[in-house]
Amino acid sequence: MIGGGLAGLSCAAALADAGLQVRLFEKRPHLGGRATSYTLPDGSEVDNCQHVTLGCCTNLADFYRRAGAESKIRFYDRLYFVDKQGRRSTMEASALWPPPLHMAPSFLFFGALSFADKRAIANAMLAIARSGGSPPAIEGISMLEWLQRMKQTPGAIERFWRVVLVSALDEELDRTDARYGIEVFWKAFLGSRGGYRVGIPSVPLADLYEGCRVAIERRGGEVKLRAGVREIRLCEGHFECGVMEDGSEVAADACISAVPHDLLPGLVPKQLSEGCGPLSGLSRIKTAPITGVHFWFDREVMTEPFLTLLDHTTQWIFNKSMLYRSESNGHDGASQLREVRGTQYLQLVISASYDLVPRSRQEIIDLCRRELLEVLPAARDAQLVKATVIKEVHATFSPEPSVDRWRPGQDIGVKKLYLAGDWTRTGWPATMEGAVRSGYLAAESAMAGFGRPQKFLQPDLPFEGLSKHWARRSEATRR
Repeated sequence: MIGGGLAGLSCAAALADAGLQVRLFEKRPHLGGRATSYTLPDGSEVDNCQHVTLGCCTNLADFYRRAGAESKIRFYDRLYFVDKQGRRSTMEASALWPPPLHMAPSFLFFGALSFADKRAIANAMLAIARSGGSPPAIEGISMLEWLQRMKQTPGAIERFWRVVLVSALDEELDRTDARYGIEVFWKAFLGSRGGYRVGIPSVPLADLYEGCRVAIERRGGEVKLRAGVREIRLCEGHFECGVMEDGSEVAADACISAVPHDLLPGLVPKQLSEGCGPLSGLSRIKTAPITGVHFWFDREVMTEPFLTLLDHTTQWIFNKSMLYRSESNGHDGASQLREVRGTQYLQLVISASYDLVPRSRQEIIDLCRRELLEVLPAARDAQLVKATVIKEVHATFSPEPSVDRWRPGQDIGVKKLYLAGDWTRTGWPATMEGAVRSGYLAAESAMAGFGRPQKFLQPDLPFEGLSKHWARRSEATRR
């Protein structure tokens, strides 16, 4: 196994649970890939970017179970929003209304949207639901094109669709395949009552993965950090060995590569990524950036666990001091240390942050602090103790219209070599759920290659209420 991100870890954990001995090699000094955390020189531990899960992410939930980390994910049934004037709004499901109408009561009282906005949104959501998540004629068009076709108001686009989708897919609406944007709303907000629930780690991200290492080693496997692979060597159309950066060779019954799509061509023979090779489309897959900004204030300035911002560059604020607080006794060691010092730790996230990439660290800090002062009045009298900025310039692949034509499957026709990564053909965009799905699909391909077929991929949440009826009707129509 090459790569210790979520795709590699989920694949390795599944194979270890199936009784295989797995050797996992990770170039970095930590597991988790882009979904990890590390320690700053002053001892503070920060996530490279805040990652969240949703109730509809069934494979990610299964992975956390395998890793023994499910208790470290805290779920929230209420979503918090704030606009430029500091006005708060919330959204949550009603126990009295069946899907897809379960969010309707809170949606009707959502103060940031006008009546015209809400009417337009309701019509588009109904079109998604009645089509079972598959509206007609969406192939190859952007999400913005579909919204314009559905006659969405400017307010609805900017204060609803864009707010949700840019954060979920890390791309602007005019660069996002309509199918992905529609599926976010179908699976998370319309299909079932619990699909929208936000799950946030209550520990630094790196603390989620130790169970994977234990599971692998329990089966006689091995996890090696700071162990880079420079070549995947093939012989007569099948995997022969991996060549490490120190020149040593590692043979195995099969190899699963779980490295980023822009690095894989440098590891495999050129004929795979050139001409008509199975990986020739990888060069056409673009990437999108995410920027994380970390603030420590000298006092409490925020009482919600998280906030979604409207009409701002900043999209999310996460109250890390509150999120890291243990439910059992109210504190963990890190939280106690922060409270003794009298500080509060917030993390801000900006997805598809193209405009911030060329900006300096101080410019980004100043911009985000100005926006915090608009939505968190208590921050106006607080002192900013310290701040840091983390730019992930190539954080995810861009879910552009028709990008699926360039995404390879797990099996590319090379015996004993399989691929994992959120950029492979998973049916999902670049999310943690997509990464885990790719890992499970790669594990299934490997097990089939060993003559021991086994299923690891988990089914989606079952549809409920009227959505269940419309999903069945849509499926029957496609047949």
